[in-house]
Amino acid sequence: MSSLRNALPRRAHKERAQPEVRKKFGLLEKHKDYVVRAKAYHKKEQALQKLKEKAAFRNPDEFYFKMVKTRTVGGVHRTESEANKYTLEELLLMKTQDMGYIMQKIQSEKKKIEKHAAILHSLDNRSSKGHVYYAEDREEANELQLKKSAHTQVSIDENLPDHVKRKTAASYRELEARKSRVNDLEKLYMDMALKKELQKKGRKRKLREDEIVCPTSKPVYKWRAERKR
Repeated sequence: MSSLRNALPRRAHKERAQPEVRKKFGLLEKHKDYVVRAKAYHKKEQALQKLKEKAAFRNPDEFYFKMVKTRTVGGVHRTESEANKYTLEELLLMKTQDMGYIMQKIQSEKKKIEKHAAILHSLDNRSSKGHVYYAEDREEANELQLKKSAHTQVSIDENLPDHVKRKTAASYRELEARKSRVNDLEKLYMDMALKKELQKKGRKRKLREDEIVCPTSKPVYKWRAERKR
């Protein structure tokens, strides 16, 4: 009879899906998922509890290996300076890796700016209304261009809906924020490159203000010419 019962077709019981109004929360959690999550939570909770008890009942006079490189100041253990923990070659390698990451972020932001500006440019061309400025000479034209770039006046078609106007204005603000972020990253990259060059071997000195051809707010260094073999 058992074999005959297994041969008969049975109804496939499907799991309940996530309701349409709760699709934004992802897949519906089943009981087996809750069991796994609960076990992981309690395991971490027990580990934290053991660490808290171990720290509470720790003997401050008990030896541990970090005592070798610490000293007591006013009854408090102070660790020694770790400035010489890495060699010069390791420091230069880490500086190069940091500069590579900064350059990658700069390139990524520039690509996003180009894409964003292309979209906004197409939206501006679609609008029929705009301001036209007339200049008598080249100097006045340059002044108008500087004023326009400084104030970043954006002409939005008044016939557009309000939510489209708000989104367009927000897009222009985001574009300006990304440009400002790129400028900050480029300044950071230049500072890191200068610090990396100063860490290298070779005699160098900081130029005085009267020795600098192009005045700048940042320090300028000059390296001594060395004969390369």
